[in-house]
Amino acid sequence: MVVPVHNPGRYLEDLVDSLLTQSLPPGEFEAVFVDDGSTDESPARLDALAAEHPHFRVFHEKASGWSGRPRNVGIDNALGEYVQFADHDDKLAPEALERLYAYAVANDADIVVGKMAGQGRGVPRQLFRENRPDATLADSALIDSLTPHKMFRREFLLRKGLYFPEEPRRLEDHVFVVQAYFLARRISVLSDYTCYIHTARDDAGNAGFRRYEPASYFANLCEALDIVEHHTEPGPLRDRLYRRWLRVEMLERLRGNRLLKAPADWRSDFFREVHRVTTERFGPGVAAGLPALHRAVAAAVADGDFDRLLALAHWEAGVDARASATSAGRSGAPAPGGAGGLRLTVRAELTSGRRPMAFVADDDGVDRLAPPAATRTPADVLDVTAQLRAAKIEVVARDQQTGSERYLPVESTTDRAPGSAERAFRLRFTARVQVPVETETAPGDGPLRTELLIARVTCCGWTRQVRLDVALRTERDGTPVLVAAPRAPLWRRVGGAVKRRVVKLRKRAAR
Repeated sequence: MVVPVHNPGRYLEDLVDSLLTQSLPPGEFEAVFVDDGSTDESPARLDALAAEHPHFRVFHEKASGWSGRPRNVGIDNALGEYVQFADHDDKLAPEALERLYAYAVANDADIVVGKMAGQGRGVPRQLFRENRPDATLADSALIDSLTPHKMFRREFLLRKGLYFPEEPRRLEDHVFVVQAYFLARRISVLSDYTCYIHTARDDAGNAGFRRYEPASYFANLCEALDIVEHHTEPGPLRDRLYRRWLRVEMLERLRGNRLLKAPADWRSDFFREVHRVTTERFGPGVAAGLPALHRAVAAAVADGDFDRLLALAHWEAGVDARASATSAGRSGAPAPGGAGGLRLTVRAELTSGRRPMAFVADDDGVDRLAPPAATRTPADVLDVTAQLRAAKIEVVARDQQTGSERYLPVESTTDRAPGSAERAFRLRFTARVQVPVETETAPGDGPLRTELLIARVTCCGWTRQVRLDVALRTERDGTPVLVAAPRAPLWRRVGGAVKRRVVKLRKRAAR
């Protein structure tokens, strides 16, 4: 384990606790903490841990201002066959190291990407739908996972000379991970166990939340694009890989409330840099593979039309979803069917301004989005014919304690209902869910776990989630039952709302 540390305060303790409770015996792994000039109590805390636990080691370095330098110190001083990176404010699941290492050895992998869960932070989902012993950039969603929180064969890193860029900068992890993806002989994705919990700090102090200046940010981003360009030929693969940066690092920041709530001077500078990079680096095939809403934003960027972009953002800020669930059995009791488990039906649809989202079917058989006229969006980028066919609803069970998610098996249908205007229609989603009885049970009395049920609607570039008013409780004998979704006490809800507001204000100030 290589952990860069800089003034983590109390947030270090969760990671330390997760390392001390690993199922992998202490004699089979080490934790290498590299203190990057911390000025809080962390250096003394780390020294005390190292004195108490022989498999903990600490290196004290002068402050470098970013995590690249301490990670490199960790690579050079690590003794293990594999190196797993972690941030000082995240944590590992109890069996993470044991499972990751076993999977690495079983597949002779240079890199193992373990499933992640997010507590207040986004994590990739599509990549972790199934185990992939031999994944590549061409046949999987690896490009969606560019954080360094992975397991790397140390000999592979040294042989290829793979180190993180140093000095204060952005996206140093993108440069490192993308290069490693291209150079690795085998990459394995472990999806059947949540290994790494990516955590948002209450004080918005995560490194990724720090303020950045658009020009230098995109200079760093272009270094990652240069690596892709070096390893690929012009064509569909390069376009698909570039599309990740266009979508996540550029267009997502120019959409809806994220744009509207950004400081006016920053968003103008950001828009200008996105326009420059996209016109200089990306061909038409990059944006062409995006959903309609992203294409609409990209078209406004390409035309340099910031007013059009703002109009799209105001419209999209009102896009949401609504959903409801009904059970085949009584709440709190197993549904009929015995070993077949529990059955329920979930219905959902997208909304715009709290009304059903309207689509328009043209006379030529093309289905289109219908944003307000003020957006002045070209009709050709609003074509969602193929995307409506791919629109879907999924039902996710999210562990209330860990944030780990699992997709429940569903049979889903999508149907059209008449809209309020001529040729307009609504899209309605239905998911029939079968919750099987767990085959692995634990001894003892009382419930094994409670999971929140979430309807996730994906359509035309939107993914909207609705927490259902029922939850899934799995009893000790493996039987699933539905219960009312738990609510936090009033004092905790009020305190949580205040805390979220403080975090938002601090993030806004950082931007």
